[in-house]
Amino acid sequence: MFIDRALESVVREVSSTFPVLLVTGPRQVGKTTLLERVADENRQYVSLDDPVARQLAKEEPSLFLQRYEPPVIIDEIQYAPELLPYIKLHVDQNKRNGDFWLIGSQMFPMMKGVSESLAGRVGILPMQGLSASELNKLPNQPYTTEVNRLLSRLKIANKMTLQEVYNLIYKGSMPAVHTTEQSVERFYASYVDTYVHRDIKELSQVADEMQFQRFLIACAARTSQMVNYSELAKDVGISSPTAKNWLSLLVTSGIVVLVEPYFNNTLKRIVKAPNMYFMDTGLCAYLTRWTSSESLEVSAMSGAFFETFVVSEIIKSYLNGGKRPPLFYYRDSDQKEIDLIIEENGKLQPIEIKKSAHPKKDAGRHFVVLEKTGKKYEMGSIICMSDDLVPITKETWAVPLWLI
Repeated sequence: MFIDRALESVVREVSSTFPVLLVTGPRQVGKTTLLERVADENRQYVSLDDPVARQLAKEEPSLFLQRYEPPVIIDEIQYAPELLPYIKLHVDQNKRNGDFWLIGSQMFPMMKGVSESLAGRVGILPMQGLSASELNKLPNQPYTTEVNRLLSRLKIANKMTLQEVYNLIYKGSMPAVHTTEQSVERFYASYVDTYVHRDIKELSQVADEMQFQRFLIACAARTSQMVNYSELAKDVGISSPTAKNWLSLLVTSGIVVLVEPYFNNTLKRIVKAPNMYFMDTGLCAYLTRWTSSESLEVSAMSGAFFETFVVSEIIKSYLNGGKRPPLFYYRDSDQKEIDLIIEENGKLQPIEIKKSAHPKKDAGRHFVVLEKTGKKYEMGSIICMSDDLVPITKETWAVPLWLI
């Protein structure tokens, strides 16, 4: 079974604009399946996981491009950086958009070399797992707090119960757990083993794989919290610089996202550390040893997982539209907090995230701090488990999670 991906139209658009398309993201999110589905019959496919193809690409890149002549999909491009200058040469000589579709993992240091070697020639699309919109067959829309947009979405969206939400949180967003019958726990056990033993061991920064796995678990236990490198380091038995380096690996590989604090010269006493979220709640639940959606929903981490899920869904809504998520958060030394702030076109859109079905009228009370920024702030959202889209004050609406 194939689930339609929102990025399909974006892939076609970028391919018609750039000679090279690069799709990046964590393992198993459906990068190869997406491109194979969009490709026509004339486009060849080669994976550099194949040792023969990899050897040819590394040792004879010119011959490789003769054998796999564009238009072509080259999977696992990070294994043969030697190809990049030859791709650049081919692009400059032929000047055809859409010749090369590359697939790679963000975590490898050489992926930076892709964008540098092919500057001006490559369109880069970060990809994540399935969004709730994709699973519910809804059109993708980058999330905004704009009421008319939410009202129009209300007409086509499917309501989700608390049980359905936590089933989805527990199951996660990897396509394989939604398209095949298999144990969720077994899938993520295999996923972690592959991620740590296949990918991480190739990076010189990680000498002890088991220690890195403990670090991964420590990060999962802190999803939706502010990053504290010294606490992470203490828990795992590593130095703070090592904790910072290892967290950067999780970020560049798409496993974790850091939401930076909103900064404005007029705002004083703000907290400057980022908030950390896992992009796949299923992986996070596995790492923190929850074995059912029911036990997770009633646990002490229930709220943290709910917030993590909402943040990841909003991020995916932007990525699936081919856009960079313009997300921030606010916290100051007076304990005033705003979970998310969307900044677009010089305007601010504040968001609070509450598991409650009936958020109180003061849920968005801290939104007023944004008046100090000198920028206009628009209608705020309280994303929650409400049954309906309803105003709770003149400036704030309760928004059901299933409208993201």
